[in-house]
Amino acid sequence: MNGSWQRAAATLVAAGVGATVARIVTRRLTVDPPGGPARWERENHRGRTVTLAAGAATAAGAAAGTALAPGVPARVRAAGTLVAAAAGAAGLYDDLEGDSASKGLRGHLSALARGEVTTGAVKIGVIGAAGLAGAALVSDNALDTLIGGAAVAGHANLMNLFDLRPGRAIKVSLLHAPLAVASPAGPVAAAGLGAAGAMLPGDLAERTMLGDAGANALGAVVGLAFVAREGRAGRLAHLAMVTALTLASEKVSFTQVIAGNRALRWLDELGRTSR
Repeated sequence: MNGSWQRAAATLVAAGVGATVARIVTRRLTVDPPGGPARWERENHRGRTVTLAAGAATAAGAAAGTALAPGVPARVRAAGTLVAAAAGAAGLYDDLEGDSASKGLRGHLSALARGEVTTGAVKIGVIGAAGLAGAALVSDNALDTLIGGAAVAGHANLMNLFDLRPGRAIKVSLLHAPLAVASPAGPVAAAGLGAAGAMLPGDLAERTMLGDAGANALGAVVGLAFVAREGRAGRLAHLAMVTALTLASEKVSFTQVIAGNRALRWLDELGRTSR
């Protein structure tokens, strides 16, 4: 029982710290963004101007919540902080410095094959390396590290693919919560989910967006939590799922699939101030 209470306390503290830090960072970046507001502003799918501040805030909250959660094993703490910070930083680099010449995993890899190093390719490399390092800290051998690292990186990329409509990526991540928070790395997931949850109202109201920084960091910490609870078979299934969905996204629009299903459409639109 004592262990259960300690785990619950660590999870609640991680979520609370994640949410608090995310709110502080997004407020600071909204008031005084480095490089000026225009550098952080983008147009969403409806042509509305939104800020990328929530993405950096989500990554910062995920990293801080993991680092400060009590009673978390040192290796899990290090893994969670690393993947949150690295995925967030790599995503923010792509958000602020990238262009739209190459899109999607296939586009960036094709450009790399032509000798063009895009910001997206840099992001893929950094997140891949961070995923491997994080998985190594929660794995017992090299093979499980490779499988787990690929699953963490794949999960980070997959979450980014859902960040195409207000609140969608955050809702998808929250659906992971029951299993992710029950993991030995539950506080890591809780920190990311708490930070993202704090950003949900602004995202739904089309004032902010996660962008690559927030979506990649969120996907990475949730992915790590799953990897930490999975055996080899579970990791292989996890990797197969994120790979299949990523490949499917190159051919099929997730937005069209959601729009064509009544239940998914209702969930997708839930809470939006405008549709």
